[in-house]
Amino acid sequence: MEFGYSEDQQMIVENVSKFVAERIKPHVLEWDEKEFFPVDLFHEMGELGLLGVLVPEEYGGSGYGYVDYVAILEEIGSVCGSIGLGVAAHNSLCTGHILQHGNEAQKQKYLPKLASGEHIGAWGLTEPGSGSDAGGMLSTAKKVEGGWMLNGTKNFITHAISGDVAVVLVNTAPELKTRGISAFILDKSIKGWGGGKKENKVGMRSSETAQLVMEDCFVPDENLIGEVNQGFKQAMVVLDGGRISIAALSLGVARGALECSQQYAAERAQFGKTIDQFQGIQFKLADMATNLDAARLLTLRSAYNKDRGQAQSIESAMAKYFASEVSVRNSEEAVQIHGGYGYLKEYPAEKFWRDSKLLTIGEGTSEVQKIVIARELKRAFEMARV
Repeated sequence: MEFGYSEDQQMIVENVSKFVAERIKPHVLEWDEKEFFPVDLFHEMGELGLLGVLVPEEYGGSGYGYVDYVAILEEIGSVCGSIGLGVAAHNSLCTGHILQHGNEAQKQKYLPKLASGEHIGAWGLTEPGSGSDAGGMLSTAKKVEGGWMLNGTKNFITHAISGDVAVVLVNTAPELKTRGISAFILDKSIKGWGGGKKENKVGMRSSETAQLVMEDCFVPDENLIGEVNQGFKQAMVVLDGGRISIAALSLGVARGALECSQQYAAERAQFGKTIDQFQGIQFKLADMATNLDAARLLTLRSAYNKDRGQAQSIESAMAKYFASEVSVRNSEEAVQIHGGYGYLKEYPAEKFWRDSKLLTIGEGTSEVQKIVIARELKRAFEMARV
């Protein structure tokens, strides 16, 4: 769809739209029912440059910016939130962490295969007993000769089973809480880690979510990202970009909900006329469209700032918070507009509804985003008073 994008960006959107229509849309219901993660599809998307969106061309990536990334994720999410979630996790989290904080040797080793889709990436911060409170994580890395011994379990990890490369955050100095967290790269050549229990989710069912288990997993020194005990700081930077990706995915889900509602309302007749002629339905569609555009503007502002290297913690938090909540509201309204048919799997409204809720939880809940926004507001207010 056109929304102030350049000619090149419009071409990207058109190519992604064609791919989504041909390779994803026909399988959405089947994959959702079976909780099937289409690994081969991700390899295809890698060949199209969709798994190295932000990776510079020198490392085999597409060399695009965050505005391009927003357009791509919205397009995918408008048809299938599950696939969009996998694309977001691969690009923003695993690949993004190595890109932003890895050394040159790590970038040369891992980014080309991640960008091409030959390897699928995972990222592990959350644990069974710690989510928003990262300082409560129990996974540890103990220094041994030549490297580190990792033990622990990560929870709700996208691509934990199928992932070839994972960036994990673990305690190297537990007594320091978040100031004692470090980041390490795991790959399939490293023994002692792998996927655990796969979760049976309400929505986003064809996005693979599972535990990632580390048992006496020896990781060489060369796989430490940055300095010891700097992992949490790195993760906060990564999540700033990740919030833009979830905001973009939320736009897709919200847009998909609006589009299927418009189509249904134009076809469904009651009392001798189509229901899009009733003011009650018109008001719902008007609210859905207005909220979608407002969410898109917030998201593009954050992406624009990110592309220019500007600080955008508050902007990405606002975008993620508002866009994810809009995706839920739009999806709920889509079900309502469809009436009883909105509760049937033959219609897309119910899937948008189920998929949307995760967007208000993953990569920082709506409540966490409000904390970030309030904190940044207070910091700006105090600086202005000096």
